[in-house]
Amino acid sequence: MTGNTAVIAITRHGIDIANRIMEKMPEIQVYAPIKYADQSMPNMNWFKEQTSQLVANLFKKNDALICIFSLGAVVRLIAPFLVDKKTDPAVIVIDDKAHFVISALSGHLGGANSLARLVSSFFDNCQPVITTAADVNETIAVDLLGREFSWTIDNFENVTKVSAFMVNEEKIGVLQETGEKEWWQNKSLPSNVTVVRKLDDLKSSHFKGALVISDRIIDDPLILEKSVLYRPKSLVVGIGIHRDTNSGVIEHGVKNTMKNEGLSFNSIRNIASINREAGVKG
Repeated sequence: MTGNTAVIAITRHGIDIANRIMEKMPEIQVYAPIKYADQSMPNMNWFKEQTSQLVANLFKKNDALICIFSLGAVVRLIAPFLVDKKTDPAVIVIDDKAHFVISALSGHLGGANSLARLVSSFFDNCQPVITTAADVNETIAVDLLGREFSWTIDNFENVTKVSAFMVNEEKIGVLQETGEKEWWQNKSLPSNVTVVRKLDDLKSSHFKGALVISDRIIDDPLILEKSVLYRPKSLVVGIGIHRDTNSGVIEHGVKNTMKNEGLSFNSIRNIASINREAGVKG
């Protein structure tokens, strides 16, 4: 779900909610003002500093924050520290009665949407609030495709553009040459998405954008301009080396070989060699 997660509660009701969450997620760290200190809660972190200072510190150190106070206050507190969707932590916000769990920041890449759904399930009559367009339209989340299989994206700069095409139901072509097939769990693809058999098919003006799932090097500028390029971990590299071969030489050799063969270095899953040379430099 997420890595390090911190919960911040600033009212008595908020502390009760935080304790409920901690029952289900014992690995989290919960913070509350020291004025509410209670010896019956030994796992609580009682803080003395201003909430703004605490939030600043926790925002930089955690993968997710669960804030049990108003959304407006959370926005003001985290705004100075926002960087981008690839590095900002997930932030979810819960009201003082646990009626709503709001995914406020890093819904997709940070996992706030999933965390909001999980936490809302801990409370009766609690509603997760998800506003990301791909989720509410039940279409493909371009920035998450293949993430559960450890796929990576070569050209993240195209994600926003192609995501907009997707949620606005513009025509999108999909080419998959390798990798796991079960990346879309619904019965059928969205109506604006068409699977093609050849890379050149994506050049058609019929397609505003494209999703390319491949371990091949793609260098066609038209394809690169309109596509998000995903790299499944589909390649295994076998290496035979001498005892005095260092890691730099190995890496250089692998990269050159991959380039000559038209294959992406980013699609390597494993590197294999015989273990009798385990003591070599590389």
